[in-house]
Amino acid sequence: MPDRQLSSSQRKTGFVSLPESFFTQVMPEIQDLAELKVVLYVACLILQKPDSGAQRCEPSVTYKHLKVEACRLSPELSEETLRRALDSAVKHGILLQSTLNIDGLLEDAYSLTGDSLQPPAINIFALYEQNIGIITPMIAEELKEAEKIYPAQWIEEAFKEAAALNKRSWRYIARILERWASEGKDSGEYKRHTKTYGPDKYVKGKYGHLVKR
Repeated sequence: MPDRQLSSSQRKTGFVSLPESFFTQVMPEIQDLAELKVVLYVACLILQKPDSGAQRCEPSVTYKHLKVEACRLSPELSEETLRRALDSAVKHGILLQSTLNIDGLLEDAYSLTGDSLQPPAINIFALYEQNIGIITPMIAEELKEAEKIYPAQWIEEAFKEAAALNKRSWRYIARILERWASEGKDSGEYKRHTKTYGPDKYVKGKYGHLVKR
């Protein structure tokens, strides 16, 4: 019987990305193959959901859906083994178990804990080296101080803004952060935190001479 030609859509393969933390923090906790398979299935199903990373609620997968997928991908994975693997993953803090009301029926659902798929933290030192250059001991202290004051997302975006304007200096980036803290950034959602991230802590502090108005 001749091989059937696959259409271009059938040949397409989807991809999901797992951060380094999954391999360095999650996998060392898993000693059982069934548990590893189940955790990977949960991660795959969640990450394949449209805009799962942007959802305000924690994305999850129901036990019913997971059972169908696990049976399809691993026929040897019995329901008893699936339940045991899920319980083990919950015990290890890799998965969170909850109950959802779906069309009037209560269903078990599983989601990944906050740390399971957390991408690596933004490295301010790497940003500096990539965008500005060699880090001196004095600059290293200033970068550490900035990490304590400003949200990581602000720091990354400030570096991007400075690079786009070809203003590759820490003084310029610090001024951007100071302005955002003082005036509010974007929608102003962080403006209420000005006391915590306020410019005075940075301008009047140990390194204030670098960001004087």
